[in-house]
Amino acid sequence: MKILISLNTAWNLLNFRAGLIRALAAEGYEVVAVAPYDDHALQLPDLGCRYLPLEMDNQGTHPGRDALLFWRFLRLFMRERPNVYLGYTVKPNVFGSLAARALGIPVINNIAGLGAVFIRDGWLVKLVRRLYRLALGRSAKVFFQNDDDRQLFTTGGLVRAEITDLLPGSGIDLTKFSVAPSHSLTGTDRKFRFLLIARMLWDKGVGEYVEAARIIRKRWPQAECCLLGFVDVQNPAAISREQMDSWVEEGIVNYLGVSDDVRPEIAVADCVVLPSYREGTPRALLEAAAMGRPIITTDAVGCREVVDDGHNGFLCKLRDAGDLAEKMELMLSLSDEQRREMGQRGREKMERQFDERIVIEKYLKAIQDILSRQTAQSN
Repeated sequence: MKILISLNTAWNLLNFRAGLIRALAAEGYEVVAVAPYDDHALQLPDLGCRYLPLEMDNQGTHPGRDALLFWRFLRLFMRERPNVYLGYTVKPNVFGSLAARALGIPVINNIAGLGAVFIRDGWLVKLVRRLYRLALGRSAKVFFQNDDDRQLFTTGGLVRAEITDLLPGSGIDLTKFSVAPSHSLTGTDRKFRFLLIARMLWDKGVGEYVEAARIIRKRWPQAECCLLGFVDVQNPAAISREQMDSWVEEGIVNYLGVSDDVRPEIAVADCVVLPSYREGTPRALLEAAAMGRPIITTDAVGCREVVDDGHNGFLCKLRDAGDLAEKMELMLSLSDEQRREMGQRGREKMERQFDERIVIEKYLKAIQDILSRQTAQSN
């Protein structure tokens, strides 16, 4: 039995779906991983899958290029003939699903956050909604990462409620992301480190984080604010390299570049911050909590699910740098022991609610249900 899984980047496959790919391969499925080529594609076969490159214009809205992507998916499915298709991110979810549907291939979609398009309004939102409605119309299962997104799709008539289910994000590998020892600040000259991990987008709240860092820098000279993640990405909300360089030169923040393994940076951080406007379930916060770090994030869709306010971190107001700074100061005012206990409660929350095995088991069951129906129909 063959499972074809597609995302918008090979990096995404390697970093967010490695556990699922390994589990599918371990169950005896032939797994074909499909995404545009990047350097991370070379590592995908190590997961037990076969990688196939597929060119796609991830951020563009040109109808000609989107029609070409549909045709590429159609040719790919005609050649590979998978038993089930797993789609993630907008273009594979829409055009991959439409191509699979045309050939009678069952589809399982994952709506992992709605991104910049659904934060705004206008013709593009209306177009994307129509495409989703068309693409998800005959899906076998549609997974969402928070109930706000699921309600938005079901009440808007984009998908039938009975085929939807919730996942705890992409899940977190609790063996890979284990608790890192916390650092004592008492009696040392070590700086307290805040860390934001994300693609450098305005919609991730990077602007508010920088403004909050300005406030913190004046009042708490023993604190530093760092950023880790891709800059100058292909996105309408992208922060330019020039803007980032300007902030660094001003001495407000430290930009740490990018990393294929965020664990060393989380380990030396004291608190992880993500003041995003909207998420599916933010992976960076799951990783930080799993490693025993307290977190600060916005009381926004997808973010609030990760934080029990005052228990394993703090929630701040959306698009409010002043309130974010207040929560960062509150974190600074805690004792080493209070922050350690907060981080431990975050780890326990990850074990209860966000273990990657929950995600894998739901996928295995959905796939088995589809294959059982196929067997019954053929008999």
